[in-house]
Amino acid sequence: MNKTYVIAEIGINHNGDVNLAKQLIDKAKQSDCDAVKFQKRTIDVVYSQEELDTPRQSPFGTTTREQKEGIELDISEFQELEKYANDSGLDFIVSCWDLDSVDDIENHCNVKYHKVASAMLTDKEFLQKLNDTGKPIIVSVGMATEEEIDAALDILDNVEYVLACTSTYPTKADEVNLRYVTTLKEKLQGGDTWTGVGFSNHYNGLDACVGSVALGAECVEFHITMDRTMYGSDQPASIEDADDLVNAVRQMELMVGDGIKKVYDTEKPIAAKLRKINNVTL
Repeated sequence: MNKTYVIAEIGINHNGDVNLAKQLIDKAKQSDCDAVKFQKRTIDVVYSQEELDTPRQSPFGTTTREQKEGIELDISEFQELEKYANDSGLDFIVSCWDLDSVDDIENHCNVKYHKVASAMLTDKEFLQKLNDTGKPIIVSVGMATEEEIDAALDILDNVEYVLACTSTYPTKADEVNLRYVTTLKEKLQGGDTWTGVGFSNHYNGLDACVGSVALGAECVEFHITMDRTMYGSDQPASIEDADDLVNAVRQMELMVGDGIKKVYDTEKPIAAKLRKINNVTL
């Protein structure tokens, strides 16, 4: 089995703090991840004025605007973090949530992949904008019907991975639906076309990511945090023990095997001993 592409989703768990973001990049590197991913929004585009004016208590103030602006990074900070990640040997990925953010990232950074968040899957103008960048794209399909997934993939020409996903934070065990990884592989890896299939995790614990690899996921993505009790909506669905998760993924890669029955050299002396006792000729 090929090495699984492992994405540490930092997202907004940095809480607007570049130093915390760098600590999370360090954590991803130490855990043998392949990439880190961030999120970018243009606040006045993504949210209505009415929503931004609503009261909301946070470490950043008393309104939703103050909260949203507090957790957002500016483009110079994205550039700084991209360099820090690349210098650490990690790919840098961004999920943009609006057209202006795509322009900012394209004009100032050089991401390995653009990522379509599940929330953006049905925005055709946005999808076309990403497609026009010419960059390879990763797509999450939480909250989506098969028809919506097909419509999105009809727009996107350069999809590297499609990730099975359930958009609840954290996801209940009976809503993870790992077998959808298999469904996607049947859908996207037959005939003349081949698109990588993976799993985006919002389940608490290691089981879902590891299980997805057993079912053939070629990419796994999970949120990471320094401390799940920190402020932030994504923290409770994030992983603190990223090294344990990645180690378990790497072990599962070895255990999956190639599906061909064989007698291993390590089995032969045992077979010789046990089958001789039972008068079975090898």
